[in-house]
Amino acid sequence: MDPAASGRKLQGFVFEATLRCNLDCRHCDVNVPADDKATKKREIGVDAIGRIGAEAAALGASWCVICGGEPLLRKDFFDIYQALLSKGLLVSVVANATLITDEHIRFFRKFPPRDIAVAVFGTTRETHERVTRTAGSFAAFKRGLDKLLGSGVTVRFKPVALRSNKHELAVLADFCRAHAKAACRFDPHLRLRADGDRARNAVIRAERLSPREVARLERTDAAGASALAAVCAEFLPAGMPPPASAREARRLFRCGAGRRSFVAGPDGVLRPCRDLRHPDFLYRSGQGSLGDAWSRFFPEVLARATDSPVFLEKCAECPVASLCFWCPAHAHLETGELDRPVEDFCEVAEARAEALRSG
Repeated sequence: MDPAASGRKLQGFVFEATLRCNLDCRHCDVNVPADDKATKKREIGVDAIGRIGAEAAALGASWCVICGGEPLLRKDFFDIYQALLSKGLLVSVVANATLITDEHIRFFRKFPPRDIAVAVFGTTRETHERVTRTAGSFAAFKRGLDKLLGSGVTVRFKPVALRSNKHELAVLADFCRAHAKAACRFDPHLRLRADGDRARNAVIRAERLSPREVARLERTDAAGASALAAVCAEFLPAGMPPPASAREARRLFRCGAGRRSFVAGPDGVLRPCRDLRHPDFLYRSGQGSLGDAWSRFFPEVLARATDSPVFLEKCAECPVASLCFWCPAHAHLETGELDRPVEDFCEVAEARAEALRSG
């Protein structure tokens, strides 16, 4: 059996309700303005969302994450939520908290989510609004978060680490630990824009922490450092075992893309993971059913291999590949190709390896 098809069992999926957002965060890889009419017109309705949820549940899915953009911008958010909940799915929501109202709190108390993940950019107005580039967003964030924390709903935090809030990261970590009911970890990888916007990509690159700063940040996060060390202990310092065969060495997808979950975009297009937006990996509604996408299309496309000598020499047998931001999806966003190494990612992997070796 092809490795891309083995061990696959659908557990859940992510629904991107919209790419629209009321904020304009410096690092965001997908957002468009809240009033973007063209984007809004392409968003599928509640019935189509419900069908995806029903098909996913029939295939074994037990959970769904509603995210964006900012999903609460959708006027039919409550209907979307209930359509997915009615399929027996545990529903989570990812939001920026600025749009939370008493009506949302009453709704979530009546229909409790699995959790609500809140993006956190700073603990002061100056820092928060430098990241969001939206006046008044910090006050709105505080009001919404206070409502959520007082509601009894399980709140998780998604703290973002970037150059604009670097000076507050320690305080931000303390804030998250003090208020969250679940563990939280910084995600130091800022992804480039899905739409390839050059000007915005330049801002994202400028906001990225250096490789050493990434490694240093992760060392201060005890839970995250332990998890990273446990996953990679077998590879350090001895190095990663070579692939079992030449065919295995040529495989691009060695990650979890399309193995336990999938992503449904706001237009209903299905893909194996959030970051994989290469046109060859998009399954459109006219092609067939979710069942066909999951059982045939995803395994076929994820079995893709490469003959690129640069990849085979530099990445295929890299001893610290498990510590790298690299994957075909990220490579495509960075370089336009699925199998090209990314030098910045190599530096992150080496910095992480050095940190782990030094304890």
